[in-house]
Amino acid sequence: MDEKNFLAEQFEANRARLRAVAYRMLGSTGEVDDAVQETWLRMSRTDTSAVDNLGGWLTTVVARVCLDMLRSRKSRREEPMGPHVPEPATSDEHEPDADMADSVGAALLVVLETLAPAERLAFVLHDMFAVPFEEIAPIVGRTPAAARQLASRARRRVQGTPPAPDADISRQKRIVDAFLAASRSGDFEGLLAVLDPDVVFRADEAAQRLGSLGEIRGAAAVAETFKGRAQAAKPALVDGALAIAVIFGGQLRIVLRLTLSGERIAAVEAVADAEQIGTFDVEVLDRG
Repeated sequence: MDEKNFLAEQFEANRARLRAVAYRMLGSTGEVDDAVQETWLRMSRTDTSAVDNLGGWLTTVVARVCLDMLRSRKSRREEPMGPHVPEPATSDEHEPDADMADSVGAALLVVLETLAPAERLAFVLHDMFAVPFEEIAPIVGRTPAAARQLASRARRRVQGTPPAPDADISRQKRIVDAFLAASRSGDFEGLLAVLDPDVVFRADEAAQRLGSLGEIRGAAAVAETFKGRAQAAKPALVDGALAIAVIFGGQLRIVLRLTLSGERIAAVEAVADAEQIGTFDVEVLDRG
């Protein structure tokens, strides 16, 4: 059997799973078809000879495709009359889809539509398809711990528990408020008080073009960087996690994603790439 036929057989063997992942991610049979077709095209263009688990690889690819489609849907704001409404799967072309839709449930799909794209992906892959967080993390551009948090927030919302603001978010906001206050006033000691001694600051290429260093390590160096700044910064929820939004001229210019350890900030990631920022679900907490 030649390689092309072998890959086609392997793809067909995984098609039902790929459609199931895509349906839970997208809630639209038309988009499911597009996602599965794109997954096949990417597979056909890729050398998979070194892939040990082709089924897992395909699941990762279709998840990436679906995440891109969700983010594109969000950036285009395609729903002027309200949120995207999941489509029931029909049985005229794909007979198993009706049973698949019944197994998912319309109510669950409606709840999934309220999640940020990264939350939805983490929840669907981990809770519904048992994909480890170590494999989910690179898909959403997070650490495994952060991917776990995304799934946890999504799970609480699915279960009917308000995800925020909860006690932990309130505690974290107090830390961020103290950081911003110390930054604005140039309080070096105040900054040291809320920064982990081994804090790491990293900036994407867009932030570096704005004058930031690519990486800064240690509380003293990070505190010196932020001293006297943050005048346009506000605490925000970004994909459900506490972060800092930097707003100029009424537009979101930079997102500082935070990792907190105990009562201190352990890592700061500056994201200024406009395309990536456009994929974030951002809620500014202090608008005054």
